[in-house]
Amino acid sequence: MEFKSFDPRFNALILPPAQLDKLWTGGRWTEGPVWFGDSRTLLFSDIPNNRMLQWAEGLGVREFRGEGTCNYANGNTRDREGRLITCEHGTRRVTRTETDGRITVLAERYRGKRLNSPNDVVVAADGAIWFTDPSYGILNDYEGHAAQSEIGACNVYRLDLADASLEVVADDFVRPNGLAFSADRRTLYVGDSSVTHDPDGNHHVRAFDVVDGARLANGRVFAQIAPGFPDGMRCDVQGNLWCSSAEGLQVFAPDGTHLGAVLVPEHVSNLCFGGPKRNRLFITATTSLYALYVAVNGA
Repeated sequence: MEFKSFDPRFNALILPPAQLDKLWTGGRWTEGPVWFGDSRTLLFSDIPNNRMLQWAEGLGVREFRGEGTCNYANGNTRDREGRLITCEHGTRRVTRTETDGRITVLAERYRGKRLNSPNDVVVAADGAIWFTDPSYGILNDYEGHAAQSEIGACNVYRLDLADASLEVVADDFVRPNGLAFSADRRTLYVGDSSVTHDPDGNHHVRAFDVVDGARLANGRVFAQIAPGFPDGMRCDVQGNLWCSSAEGLQVFAPDGTHLGAVLVPEHVSNLCFGGPKRNRLFITATTSLYALYVAVNGA
């Protein structure tokens, strides 16, 4: 296993003897890993192939949802009751899978206009759902369906399930992508990956203060991601941010210091902490699913 260490704090986060395990390969752009500790399984998306897959230790990977029901799913998470929350490019909506398998549409329009293509999603301590809505799923037919944006902007939203209100919490992104709450829930990190379609575009992570659990303030650039761009990201219990990049996972301290990197042989799209102790990183990277044990637990 190869690492880059720029700060002694990084060495306390990794396990040098640990192996980077390739659990599966065969995707086109794998995304949205989410851990189900109750069944010890991992769900993840394979967006261009329009399917969701499920991995289980010792059993490998099987199809969870296929072309008829996947709707070009991208980011996934779980709500406070353990239900699956999914961002769907194809239907331009955010959905919840109920315990009996029914699909509930949580958000698909803002002020009467269709969303672009919800990308990544997190659930706050109060149950509110925060998600990004760039235009990747409507740019062409590869990861969704080509269409014009009805909203005309790429925003970050907060959905309050108590009254079903959907509000824009950040409207100054070019292409908002992955997002993650800090361990104490006081900070929201959001990536802007507009460099994917503009050589002079953004490839940074911004940090915001979360005010009263519902608003964002004091937005600032937290880290520049290179090579590549920020896509998925997660925090550990110490407050460090683990962010995807073209070289693997880049790790940043809460003060923004670049601590080091975990090198992965494919462009990483997303990650999540899982396993019985939440000390195993599951990594989606272009065509494959990887896993790595680390010396810190996921938040």
